[in-house]
Amino acid sequence: MRAALYDRYGAGSDVLRVEEIERPEPGPGEVRVQIEYSGVNPTDWKSRSGATPRPIDGAQIPHHDGAGLIDAVGDGVDPGRIGQRVWTYLAAAGRKWGTAAQWTVVPDKQTVPLPDGVSAELGSSLGVPAITAHRCLTADGPVEGKTVLVAGGAGAVGHYAIELAKFFGARVITTVSGPEKAELARKAGADLVVNYREPSASEEISSFGPVDRIIELALGANLQLDLAVLHPGSQIVTYAAEANDPVLPVRACMNANLVLRFVLLYGVQPDALERAAADITAALTSGALTELPVYKFRLDDIAAAQDAVQSGVVGKVLVVPA
Repeated sequence: MRAALYDRYGAGSDVLRVEEIERPEPGPGEVRVQIEYSGVNPTDWKSRSGATPRPIDGAQIPHHDGAGLIDAVGDGVDPGRIGQRVWTYLAAAGRKWGTAAQWTVVPDKQTVPLPDGVSAELGSSLGVPAITAHRCLTADGPVEGKTVLVAGGAGAVGHYAIELAKFFGARVITTVSGPEKAELARKAGADLVVNYREPSASEEISSFGPVDRIIELALGANLQLDLAVLHPGSQIVTYAAEANDPVLPVRACMNANLVLRFVLLYGVQPDALERAAADITAALTSGALTELPVYKFRLDDIAAAQDAVQSGVVGKVLVVPA
C-alpha cells in the first residue's frame, strides 16, 4: 500500500515522503480501516516539525483522524464490524499507524460507526477537533441552559463547539476576526457573532448576558475580554498554546472566582473519550454537525496539506490516500 511517513523531525517538504509499504494486519483488539480521507490537524504538523515532539518508532505515518471502511479485525474484535463505515480518533497517539495511508490499523474503540447519510468528508473532519470541543464544553458539567462563549468560532474546534453546545441546549456567543469567518459561525448556529477586534466587543457580549463558560484558543490574547464578560464562578477552558505563555492577573482571576481548565486530548481518560464519541454520534444522527469548507490534497502533496493547516487556512484540510 502507499503511505506517507517521516523518520525525523523537520519541515514537511524535507522529511515527509510517500512510499510503498506492507499493508498492516490488525493485532488483538485492533481493526484495519481502508482510508477514504485523512483529516489534518495542527497537532500533526507540530509533531512532525518537532515543535511538540513525540517518539518515532522507526517511521511515523501521521494523522489521527480519518474515515473509511473496516475490512479486517484482530482477535477479540467482533467480526460483524467488517464492512462498517467509521471515523477514527487519535489513531497515531503512541502508535506508528496514522491515517495518512491507504490502510491503517487502529484500536477497536477508536473507530466509531458513521451514521447512515453522513459523508466521509465530515467523518474524517471530526476526531481531534470535535472531541476537543466536547471535552471543553462538558468537563465542568452540563451546558444546557447556560451561555457559552466560543473564541474563534470559524476554526474546526470552534465550529464543533458551537454546534455541540447548541445540540446540548446552550446559548452560544462566538468571536471572530472578520466577515468571512462570521458567516461560517452563523451557519454553525451561533446566537451572537462578535468581531473581537472591535472596541465594542465586550459590550456586545455583555449585552447578551453573563457568560457561564468560555471555550478559549488564545488565553493570553483574550483573557482581559474573557474576564470582562464572565460572572463569578465561571470557567475558562483553553485547548491551545500560544507562542508566549500568558501572564495571569491573579487578583482579577481571584475576584472572578474563576475556574481555569486546560485540555489536551492525549491526557484525557478513555471513558471521557468514549462519552465524547457517543455524544458526537448522537449529534451526527440528528443532523446537528456540519462540514466546514473542505480542501482536498493528494497523498503525494501531504507536505502542502500540512503547510495549509500551519498557515491557518479557514476550513478543513483532507488528504486522499487513494
